[in-house]
Amino acid sequence: MSTVTSGAKGAGAMNLQTRVVNILTKPKEEWPVIAAETTDVPTLYKSYIAILAAIPPIGSFIGMSMIGVSLPILGTYRYGLAHGLTMAIVQYVLGLVGIYVAAVVIDKLAPTFQSQSSTIQALKLVAYASTATWVAGVLNIIPALSVLGILAGLYGIYLFYLGVSPLMKTPSEKVIPYMVVSAIVIIVVMVVVGVCATAITGAMFVGPGLGL
Repeated sequence: MSTVTSGAKGAGAMNLQTRVVNILTKPKEEWPVIAAETTDVPTLYKSYIAILAAIPPIGSFIGMSMIGVSLPILGTYRYGLAHGLTMAIVQYVLGLVGIYVAAVVIDKLAPTFQSQSSTIQALKLVAYASTATWVAGVLNIIPALSVLGILAGLYGIYLFYLGVSPLMKTPSEKVIPYMVVSAIVIIVVMVVVGVCATAITGAMFVGPGLGL
């Protein structure tokens, strides 16, 4: 009985820091552990997704509203605090939604690649593979370094590749096609989230302030 109770806690059964370190440093060993965990959507969001997904928007808020970017003509360019905070909140909320949408689409694609359909496993795959990108979001504090997030994104694709087979029970010959299609889905969702966040914030503010 105690084993079942521990498993039901899902991601919460493991310390957040330990999980982050493990998935980033020894993903081949960590994915089977993740695959065997029993959890649900609310638990996974509360114990992992909602926490780490907050890093990029918080970093962006600090970087763009408090530190700013040095431009040749305009000098230091910053979003107004209200604009930056609103943008961060909108990006965060839409990002949380986007993770679930991506997981659902990837789950629906599973039979196409002879994989096992499971929304929660797909959500675990998307969430834990996103760890590198979320952690790298701290670089947004210094806007000039945010471009390095591309490297984290590439590592995230590698993490996804390693996790497809353990979580979705994908045959080895189908892993790469499934990974490529899934990566496209995630990228499209991220782009849509970014566009929607900009559009929503733009509708609320005529434009960002300079030095405000």
